[in-house]
Amino acid sequence: RCSKSRQTLSIMNNNNVNLKIIKYLKDPPTAEKLKEISDKLAISPMDFIRKKESVFTELGLNNYKGSDSELCEIMSNNPKLIERPIVVKGDRAIIGRPPENVQELF
Repeated sequence: RCSKSRQTLSIMNNNNVNLKIIKYLKDPPTAEKLKEISDKLAISPMDFIRKKESVFTELGLNNYKGSDSELCEIMSNNPKLIERPIVVKGDRAIIGRPPENVQELF
């Protein structure tokens, strides 16, 4: 339902990109997968967490001092915290905000 996700999907479809959509709220990525995505994005997990989600504040993450592994576990258990859309291709990944960012992958 996310407009940025829909726009990103449209760009990818218009470029005939073969893709697999993961509905992360129904099938959240594991903490290990999120760490892998973090590495592919070349940013820390805190940099692709949705800070405006109420659960971010409820969990006290605004002053988070734990490890990236622990944060990935929190994100896996609370998938609303994961920024979207994230597009992964091979050993690279990109956040589709703005949606045009995905064009860097093809």
